[in-house]
Amino acid sequence: MTEQSSAPQESTEQSKEPGFRIQRIYLKDLSLEQPNAPQILLVASEPQVQVEIDIAVAPLSDGIFEVALSSTVTAKVDTKVLFLVEAKQAGIFEFSNIPVEQIDPMLGIACPTILYPYLRSNIADIISRAGFQPIHLNEINFHGMYEHRLMQAQQAAAAKDGAPTESKPH
Repeated sequence: MTEQSSAPQESTEQSKEPGFRIQRIYLKDLSLEQPNAPQILLVASEPQVQVEIDIAVAPLSDGIFEVALSSTVTAKVDTKVLFLVEAKQAGIFEFSNIPVEQIDPMLGIACPTILYPYLRSNIADIISRAGFQPIHLNEINFHGMYEHRLMQAQQAAAAKDGAPTESKPH
């Protein structure tokens, strides 16, 4: 008898526990361009590689978010583009019973950390399939990136609040 009466309590307690769930991880977009091929393929110079990373978050419904990690990898020989890869790795993440103030850091740190290995793999794969040595992106400190974005937002807000009262000579 006591087992039956404690079972509903357990399920109620479990439903109030914080929950984080990955619903899906998927490759949202991937493109490769070689605008100066085939002539540039004959140049024997070492390419210069530039990597850009960005994070976008979109709410889908209550407690469900899409997080998309985008990267642009550009390899140039001299001033000409050898190849350009644009990739967007995304995931759908569900949050339940997590305090609102904890969701933003999770969206900006935990979710990109989960997505990044998939993005790195897809970029290395497409570059090698294009006939080049794969480029393995360096590890990223998403916590540091998140803190930097917070600091920029705070500085922008402070500048906006202070801008009308300040006058700077030209």
